[in-house]
Amino acid sequence: MLSLAQRFGEKPQTHYGLPHTQLDQNPPAAIYQKLKDQAFDFPFVERRPSVISVPGAEALWLLEEGGHSCAEAFMRGNEFAHVHPPEDGSMHMMLPPNDVPELIEKGWGEIHPLVPVGRAPPSLVLVFGPRDDDELSIILGLIDASYRYARGIGIEC
Repeated sequence: MLSLAQRFGEKPQTHYGLPHTQLDQNPPAAIYQKLKDQAFDFPFVERRPSVISVPGAEALWLLEEGGHSCAEAFMRGNEFAHVHPPEDGSMHMMLPPNDVPELIEKGWGEIHPLVPVGRAPPSLVLVFGPRDDDELSIILGLIDASYRYARGIGIEC
C-alpha cells in the first residue's frame, strides 16, 4: 500500500496515445535534474537507453543479480521504469496492480493507453513529472515501489 498524499492542482494534460506523454505542468529544469540524479540510485539498477520509449528516455534496468519478480513487473527485458526527456519529464513505470487505483485517485498518474485494450498489464502507469522538491520525494517513493515490485521484495505477483 502506497499511502500517497493528494497531488495539488489539476491533472496535467497528456497525449493519451502513442507516444504517451505529459504536455504541461512539466518539471522545472532543476527538479528534472534532481529526478535524473536520484532515480537511478538503487542497488542492482543500471541506467540505459530505454528499449521501449521515445528517443532520449532513460531506463531503470534491473541487473540479473538483483533478483526478479513476475513478468508483469517489467515493460520489456529488465526495464521496469523509464524517465522521459526533459521537455516531458514524466515517467512510465510498473507498479503492483493493487497500488494503481491509489496512484490515479490521488492524482499522481494515469494508466497507460495500452492497458484498457489488453496490450499491456494493469501495472503499467504514467507518473506525472515532479513540479517541486516535495513532489520529487513522492515520485522517488513511487520509483522505490516499482523497484521493489521488479525485485519481488514484499510483493507477490
